[in-house]
Amino acid sequence: MNTLELKNKIIKQIDCLNEEDFEKVYNQLLEILKSTNLYKLSNEENEAIDSALKVSEDGETYSHNEVISEAQNKFPNLKFK
Repeated sequence: MNTLELKNKIIKQIDCLNEEDFEKVYNQLLEILKSTNLYKLSNEENEAIDSALKVSEDGETYSHNEVISEAQNKFPNLKFK
């Protein structure tokens, strides 16, 4: 289904709503649209990324299996794929 078809499908569903339900959906849609703004990283997040990149550039990397093993040891109650 392409974008135009999806939009038309949503419009048809909205058109069938009563006034109370329409207001709920409208408010939920506004919240969703507001949340689609670009996320700005905090200084702490930027520093963590820079640190991870430096570690990687220095060759201090871990295999997928090593990460899974460490995570399983640290969080034994979680299931990992």
